[in-house]
Amino acid sequence: MITVAGFNTAIDRFIQVDALTPGEVHRVRTEKIYAGGKGVHVAQTIAELGERVRLIGPIDTAHHSLIARQMSARGVLFRGVQIEGELRQCLALQEAGGSITEILGQGPQLNQLEQDGLLRDFGRSVEESELVILSGSLPRGFADTLYAGLVEYVHGLGKRCLVDASGDVLRSAVGAKPFLVKPNRDEISQLVGHPVINLEAAEMAVIALREQGVALPVVTMGELGAVAANESGAWHAQLKPARVRNVVGSGDCFLAGMAVAIQRQLPLDEALRLAVACGVANAESEETGFAKRSNVEALLPNVIVRRL
Repeated sequence: MITVAGFNTAIDRFIQVDALTPGEVHRVRTEKIYAGGKGVHVAQTIAELGERVRLIGPIDTAHHSLIARQMSARGVLFRGVQIEGELRQCLALQEAGGSITEILGQGPQLNQLEQDGLLRDFGRSVEESELVILSGSLPRGFADTLYAGLVEYVHGLGKRCLVDASGDVLRSAVGAKPFLVKPNRDEISQLVGHPVINLEAAEMAVIALREQGVALPVVTMGELGAVAANESGAWHAQLKPARVRNVVGSGDCFLAGMAVAIQRQLPLDEALRLAVACGVANAESEETGFAKRSNVEALLPNVIVRRL
């Protein structure tokens, strides 16, 4: 079992327009609504790849049925903690040329009972799991140090913890030495204090994270692929999408692939191959944050992996 802590569940709205012009009225060409948030994206892709996964996250009255139906259909064991406020809304506005503008909602303020409920269900699920993922931003009410504390808790149970976060939450979590962290290009640049714009800089960043005690640091670099390092050395993997339709959630699908590979004890080169195939499968599809298994398997032979 893999436990995913997705404490900031969202409702994803994917909207297509001809072009975005500030101050003008825009007419929607198509609109689709999905259960979202990074935890949802990660969990449903893990399930699609054939691993048992439980997602712990908040749920509100208005969207309870939507989220429960989607998670059930995708094979995710979902433990939703009811909250009084409304889940955050995230918009992805895609222009005809393909560029996407994201607008991420702030989300609800969780009271103490709601926070306690999430942490209680998380703890119960971790006891039944071999691998734990802390994914995404934290809702208001939680401290930035929460992930660091959860990493230490998971380590205390002798289990591995994977973290995908940003800003002060990521910085604090790194200090707790999780098994894996997966910042993207912007997040690693903020963490190290200077731009990480090429593969050489990404390699230096993952090596530095190794020296800080992270066993498997991974940096995703968009069109440049991904760089990771463990005791076998530093590796790079890349595959350019044949057609980009929606890149939102590709990093989450990448993380899902890494988690599945770790669960299956694959070597790092094969783990990167699977993760990159998952990220590209998402980018080539219209839905946000979901990689179909058949598409992933078709892409796997085309991923280029090399030791740096």
